[in-house]
Amino acid sequence: MIGGQLLNKTVIFMALFTLLSGCVQSEFDDLDAFVEQVKAKPASAIPPIPVVKPYESYVYVAEGQRNPFQKEEGPQYSDAEIEAEGPGPDLDREKEALEAYPLDTLRMVGTLSRNGESWGLVKASDGVIHRVKSGHYLGQSFGRIIDVQEQQIDLNEWVATTDGRWIEREASLALIE
Repeated sequence: MIGGQLLNKTVIFMALFTLLSGCVQSEFDDLDAFVEQVKAKPASAIPPIPVVKPYESYVYVAEGQRNPFQKEEGPQYSDAEIEAEGPGPDLDREKEALEAYPLDTLRMVGTLSRNGESWGLVKASDGVIHRVKSGHYLGQSFGRIIDVQEQQIDLNEWVATTDGRWIEREASLALIE
């Protein structure tokens, strides 16, 4: 009798399992549909392999040129050249704030006029805006402002040459809009 009950329970369990498994949808129906859709598309041709350009070798000849990884013993820009005789910048004066920045990092952003005097507004690379006028200095080449106009600031710079002399050159900062 116990064996018959076990057999009945097993048959009932199998019947229930079969009925329930038929009611559950496959969780991969959407994936199967996508695969069928892709397979239904016609195959396209594979593009050809791109043509590889042949390697062109270059022979670097550094014969007669200095090694860039060794210190040069020849004349260099030095403190001795800055102390050269002849016309040049005033090296004894106290440096102004805008002389700490290279000229190409400074931007003119506007002008101000007060009591007939024109002031230029110069923005440094750190974002600070400075007010300058004729006679002030800016840039790392001893640049002295000679004129402040609405569209630009004109200045004269002193540049040291390799033979220990100074050359004066004109430069300007244009208004950035």
